[in-house]
Amino acid sequence: MDEIDSQEMPRALVEEFLEREEGTRALLDDLERATLEGDHESVRERIRDLAENNQHVFYAIALSLSGSKQFYGDVEAQLGVEAADVLRDLGETYPALAEPFGVVRTEQTRERRNPITELEATTTYHSEAEVPVVSYAPKSGSVELFSGQGSPEEVLQFASYLVQATTDSLDSALDHDYSVNTEELSALIDRQENLESELGRLRDQLDELRRKPVGDE
Repeated sequence: MDEIDSQEMPRALVEEFLEREEGTRALLDDLERATLEGDHESVRERIRDLAENNQHVFYAIALSLSGSKQFYGDVEAQLGVEAADVLRDLGETYPALAEPFGVVRTEQTRERRNPITELEATTTYHSEAEVPVVSYAPKSGSVELFSGQGSPEEVLQFASYLVQATTDSLDSALDHDYSVNTEELSALIDRQENLESELGRLRDQLDELRRKPVGDE
């Protein structure tokens, strides 16, 4: 389990859920319906409200929807097979809620906010300006955070802001002699290698474009 999860015994989480099961299932029915209708932002906010106002019930649901065998096993050991089966049923009954509960769980346990999970992007061409146009929308789970549109240079400028913010954060960690955990450091190295690869591709494209006369088709 996550660090914050391990501090809460499954018994405490599940007993509170079971005490409130009827009302909680009504809430989950409503959230599942809203998710299927595409109202992802309001679903995210309502799950956040649940996490803020009743952490035990929130974590009981979030861990159940994650399909954690360890959690089910702990519940079965402490409260019996029947209680574990009730929680397994949540995952089977509300599959569409696994993602939004998972995102909010990440926010709660790791001090995140709208963690970006994917970027949707398409490209068109502005013939008068002779420049490609990139339309992009970062998403956190099913929630579209915002949308933007710009030339490659403008999009790259935005990306450079994010890279600078990343290096500034690592400078701060080094200045304060803070450590960075192995998992994060390994992922950072992977991201840096991917970035270097894309920058190499960009250099090759720029070299080719320099040799191509402006307006040449």
